Amino acid sequence: MSGHSKWHNIQAKKGKADAKRGAIFTKIGREIAIAVREGGANPENNGKLRDIIAKAKANNMPNDNIQRSIKKASGEMGDVTYETITYEGYAPGGVAVIADCITDNRNRTASDVRHCFAKNGGNLGTTGSVGFMFDEKGVLVVERTPGMDEDEMMMMALDAGAEDVNSEEPDVFEIYTAPNDFSAVREALEQQGLTFLSAEVNKIPQNTVAVTDPDTVLKIQKLLDMLEDNDDVQNVYHNADLPEEEDEE
Repeated sequence: MSGHSKWHNIQAKKGKADAKRGAIFTKIGREIAIAVREGGANPENNGKLRDIIAKAKANNMPNDNIQRSIKKASGEMGDVTYETITYEGYAPGGVAVIADCITDNRNRTASDVRHCFAKNGGNLGTTGSVGFMFDEKGVLVVERTPGMDEDEMMMMALDAGAEDVNSEEPDVFEIYTAPNDFSAVREALEQQGLTFLSAEVNKIPQNTVAVTDPDTVLKIQKLLDMLEDNDDVQNVYHNADLPEEEDEE
């Protein structure tokens, strides 16, 4: 797991998140709505809601916004019903792409996602067409601070139930968990005083596709950006190994 770092992608996403904070909060609000619908409005009894609150805090979402989203989801949703849908396809260069969506209009979202792929030289596939190339893992990103000991972090994470810790990045530790263990590991580490730059279950590519052709890189980046900018798209995953300049904010 430690061989493939996602931190550059997370950094790039956070740069965009700072510029589009309102859109990020809206998307997290939809995740809260689904969690409340499925498990109730009390985080103490709803592990999925606790996880999303942790994600919201990692994205610097104010507590007032979080509580307002929970209240809205529990009593003021009216006839708006959100559902989760995952779309899979290929970008240029044989790059696999997954878009996790939350929508109140399945037809609109399907049309929008198909347009994103078609406009940028990709093609939308069927369910399962690329999903097998990714592993679902909980990922907790902790900022390195002066004096933080690698061995101590490793032991703390493993004792909490984590599968692996990547300490190769200079600025952060990346803690990986099985999806079902994510909540327990996150809460155990929070109790030991850790805070997270990012905390969510991600889809990690098993292998990456190196892309060096400038035109192909540009098309892939435009496709990923269009998907990220769509209001219905929550998360975008891919297995492209893009030149590092693409991570610049």
